[in-house]
Amino acid sequence: MDSYLRLAGITKLFGDFKALDDVNIDVAEATVHAILGENGAGKTTLMNIIYGLYQPEQGDIFLKGCKVAIPTPRDAIHMGIGMIHQHFMLVDTLTVTENVILGLEGLGANIKLKEHEEKIAALSQDFGFQVDPKAEIWKLPMGMRQRVEILKVLYRDASLLILDEPTSVLAPNEITSFLDGLDRLRASGKTVLFITHKLEEVMSAGDRITVMRHGKITAHTDVQHTNATEMARLMVGRDVVLDLERPKVDQGEVVLEVAAANATDERGLHALKDVSLTIREGEILGIAGVDGNGQAELAEVITGMRALDSGRILVRGEDISHKTVAQRRHQHRMGYVPEDRHGTGLVLDFPVTKNCMLRDYDQAPFARHSVIQAAAVAERAEQWVEKYDVRLRSVHQQARFLSGGNQQKVIFAREVEFGPDILVVMQPCKGLDVGAIEAVQNTIIAQKKAGKAILYISTELEDILGVCDRIGVMCHGEITGVISPEEATAERVGMLMAGIKETA
Repeated sequence: MDSYLRLAGITKLFGDFKALDDVNIDVAEATVHAILGENGAGKTTLMNIIYGLYQPEQGDIFLKGCKVAIPTPRDAIHMGIGMIHQHFMLVDTLTVTENVILGLEGLGANIKLKEHEEKIAALSQDFGFQVDPKAEIWKLPMGMRQRVEILKVLYRDASLLILDEPTSVLAPNEITSFLDGLDRLRASGKTVLFITHKLEEVMSAGDRITVMRHGKITAHTDVQHTNATEMARLMVGRDVVLDLERPKVDQGEVVLEVAAANATDERGLHALKDVSLTIREGEILGIAGVDGNGQAELAEVITGMRALDSGRILVRGEDISHKTVAQRRHQHRMGYVPEDRHGTGLVLDFPVTKNCMLRDYDQAPFARHSVIQAAAVAERAEQWVEKYDVRLRSVHQQARFLSGGNQQKVIFAREVEFGPDILVVMQPCKGLDVGAIEAVQNTIIAQKKAGKAILYISTELEDILGVCDRIGVMCHGEITGVISPEEATAERVGMLMAGIKETA
């Protein structure tokens, strides 16, 4: 096949840190080329160079055999390059159509919005996204917003599509449709660069694989010549346990109970509808479902960040429905790993040391007589960094410069090390590589073995199946069924996700 994109000797520095080191990649035209690597391996940095967001210190870029410079994203778009970022680039107050056409050249003052809406609706239908072009972004769940990002690139008819974790918030059935869409893109002559941590997606949709580690290329191979186990080993430099053993633990008394919980979201819509569940000591209850079906609101009413309209939250039989976040965290020993590690899990401009103490900043050993003990904070941070294998240059560097997996490890260390009786984790493996997923899942299993009650909320059914004892499925704010992992066939879970309830 002819080469569409060639990268020759690409090197990128951030200060003294070499993020990319002599990277060479050849991407054939009309193929899906997967880029694999651990969090922090340099994948997104490399994609940002192709898209004109960063400029390399050394190296050349060739498109269809011609050497090119890509000084800005606008230049990349003119060259037929489109990028779907891992973190959304949408304006919440605009509609889907307005976001998709935002920045298009040649629109003029008389924008024929209806024509664009019709074209976007047809494009959405072609890829099975079912996006309403008139919907306002702020009213859409995360999964739907991701589909809008994909539509933005497709609408510009890019020849080279860069997809950075595009399926991280899609349900299993939506991922199947998306991968079918990749086949259609390839068949239509498009070239796709596909960053993902989901090895099964690479095996399903990819043609060729490039593996990166510590800013360097460690392997190139065709998909047909490898398998998921080998890809995981190439990514992290060691053997990775892809299928964790779910340990048998004697379960104790009920620790957490949610009784007929009802709550509304920011839009004033009924987000939780008579939700009831229990979790015992030494038990992991998983909550599956398409993103935006009440999972976030469930976590928030349990942890005290959202008020109940009706119903109760009980810890060991005591009603805590009207207690504050601080009371739940300290008096009832509740830990919380939020979905958005950038927005609510960490303060990105704070160093790792301060992020480690955020939960208990006014308590020993972090404070004495209301005075922060800097040495104690740094010492505890160093201990956690070593224990949880957080990869960084210094505990004093800003959290924003850690990879996603290492940011997640910091949050887990902070929430787990205080010794919670109840641990609520939401999307704990979102956007993580296989090595980081293994570490996170092992941490959760260790908490189960210690007799903790764990609520595990995720749109990643595979992750839930790996560790949970029971799985509840949510749709439109209701629990449509609770089943065991052994009963969780794709068809059965898919029906529950679609809102088809099972009778008791």
